[in-house]
Amino acid sequence: MRRVLQLIVVLASASAAAAGPVTVVRAARLYDGRSDTVVTPGMVVVSDGRIVGAGTRIDVPAGATVIDLGDATLLPGLMDAHTHLSFESSLDWKQDQLDALKKPIPEQAIDATEYARRTLLAGFTTVRDLGSSDLIDVGLRNAINAGKVPGPRMLVTVNAIGARGGHCDPTGGFRPEVLKEPGPEQGVANGPDQIRAAVRFDTKHGADVIKTCATGGVLSEADKVDSPQLTQAELDALVDEAHALGRKTAAHAHGAEGAKRAIRAGIDSIEHGSFLDDEAFELMRKKGTYFVPTPLPCIMARLRQARAPANIVEKAAAADARARETLKTAIAKNARIAFGSDAAVCPHGTQLNQFAVFVGAGMKPLAAIRTATSVDAALLGVPDRGTLEVGKLADLVAVPGDPSRDIAVMERLFFVMKGGTVVRNDRAPSAPSAAGMGAASK
Repeated sequence: MRRVLQLIVVLASASAAAAGPVTVVRAARLYDGRSDTVVTPGMVVVSDGRIVGAGTRIDVPAGATVIDLGDATLLPGLMDAHTHLSFESSLDWKQDQLDALKKPIPEQAIDATEYARRTLLAGFTTVRDLGSSDLIDVGLRNAINAGKVPGPRMLVTVNAIGARGGHCDPTGGFRPEVLKEPGPEQGVANGPDQIRAAVRFDTKHGADVIKTCATGGVLSEADKVDSPQLTQAELDALVDEAHALGRKTAAHAHGAEGAKRAIRAGIDSIEHGSFLDDEAFELMRKKGTYFVPTPLPCIMARLRQARAPANIVEKAAAADARARETLKTAIAKNARIAFGSDAAVCPHGTQLNQFAVFVGAGMKPLAAIRTATSVDAALLGVPDRGTLEVGKLADLVAVPGDPSRDIAVMERLFFVMKGGTVVRNDRAPSAPSAAGMGAASK
């Protein structure tokens, strides 16, 4: 029978009402985040922060608050598996370098609350934050969880772990006497034993996931973008220690050789993957590794405007050109593609444009949406969200029209609910202005 029959849930109105106040959100269409079809009409029933009913034909419980969004499509709350909420690149490269050294950590933390707010208003109710400093990500996660500031649910890394002089070394590009040489406590490690120590440090201080830099990067000045930076033994140690401690792992890896070392070690996801080759994709298929491409429509224009160093611009151009072809290859090979934006390079709250990039590379619209819903939920290990199903967290968003026919409507997202609480509804009579929404509404 049609998928819709699997989606329809019979709601016992009396028991739902007994559980607490009930909210019903309805619209012309609903996409559950898992299937291959959009159903019509769409209804989601929420009580105590959870979904208690979802489908096409559900009786509205007596006394329920009804939110009717009209000609729109209901979707699960979106996820972003690659963010950096503790900072954001500006259009002034040298000022960013100076701010990293001089801006007080409390001020950086306050800035991070704004980036988190924008991300939530853009519809991303869960993110994986892959690299911070000074425990800003841990503090932000905890403050959001406590309801002190608005933002998405966060999985954090504390420090990204890498080799001395590599992409994860925060002192790269500075004279040796200017900054203290970092060690495992700052995520810089040499040899398997120090790598294990760095993993243990991150875990001790609140990391939900362990992130490493397996290759060079675009924005680091002292390395080549695709050069491997950790040995096989070092990556083996990192993944083994992280998994033993119950943490998933992610590897920044533009280059194929570094990525393959990480995949052989059992890494859970490859981030960026600009120069991945056929062997890497075959290894990923065998190992069940997720691929988190990060197409950045803004990167070249922003780096040029910011007057970034020439070698940075050159690396970005090379990676950007190859990344687009690699994404097409990944789609053709049916790789396990998850949604990750690398937000901070492009402004937080603007990553909705990535869905169109995926579709432009050959992905079907609903498959593109799945990358940020059920696929990301599986990658992040959060089975309590990612689909509109009974028992899941009441995280949902809405877009105008039908995204299965026009993926561009994802960029006009107008409704966000997190845990049963409406945090954005542009169609409500008292909806805040676009200016008040910031970048998320532009």
